[in-house]
Amino acid sequence: MCHALDDIEFLVASNHRVGVLEALSERPRDRNDLREATGASSPTMGRVLGDFQDRHWIEREGRTYRLTALGEFVADRLAAFVDSMAAERRLREVWPWLPHDAPGFSLELVVDAEVSYPGPGYPYEPIERDRQLLEAAERIRGFGMAMVKSSALEAYFDRILDGLECEFIYPPEVFEALLAWNAETIAEAVARDNYAVLLSEKLPNSEWCGICLSDERLSICCFEPDTGALRAIVDTDDPEACGWGESIYERYRARARPLEEADDLVSTGSPP
Repeated sequence: MCHALDDIEFLVASNHRVGVLEALSERPRDRNDLREATGASSPTMGRVLGDFQDRHWIEREGRTYRLTALGEFVADRLAAFVDSMAAERRLREVWPWLPHDAPGFSLELVVDAEVSYPGPGYPYEPIERDRQLLEAAERIRGFGMAMVKSSALEAYFDRILDGLECEFIYPPEVFEALLAWNAETIAEAVARDNYAVLLSEKLPNSEWCGICLSDERLSICCFEPDTGALRAIVDTDDPEACGWGESIYERYRARARPLEEADDLVSTGSPP
């Protein structure tokens, strides 16, 4: 392990070494091409190429350098590791809100997902992503708190009243919050054939996470438990991830109970 770590340190401690390896993984190049691609000085490039030749990572044909099979092996593994660490960085900020306990969930399902969360000085990225997904969707199914406590709430029900096909499983307390927001609008939406409401007290991570299937895309909506604020959206069109989301949705749909008529709905909420 120590020798392997030494070799890793040798490679990643120099941007020029990494740059040469990446450049040669694209195609064979001469020294001038490599200097231009990496920004390395001539003496630095000479040292890098000498070190790589000593390790049998590259070979020279005239003025051109190319990776050996051993060099290709190193370049491929380095690229995979860099991709993995880039994915880890994207997911690091939202890791606490992901549905770790949901059956079948794994990191591989979201490793290539788009992650939207508030950045420095700009807290609205997840809300904007929420709206983009809503505007693009023709059909939505989901459960939990997704689409409920974001500023997209009014736009969400405007889409439903405009014909968006939607089926959603809510914890009762979340649906009560919708009633408190606008019981008349909720009653009007429930009366439409395109909006189906189901209720369930037994949803996974329902206090901080919602799952939504919009057309052929899976979204995991992450909420702050104490405030209900939308913290992030993790979304992907990966077929395996969407298949997992579909299976989870059907699992909890089978246990949910349908909401009754709109008149009963309004009577259970705050007086209009």
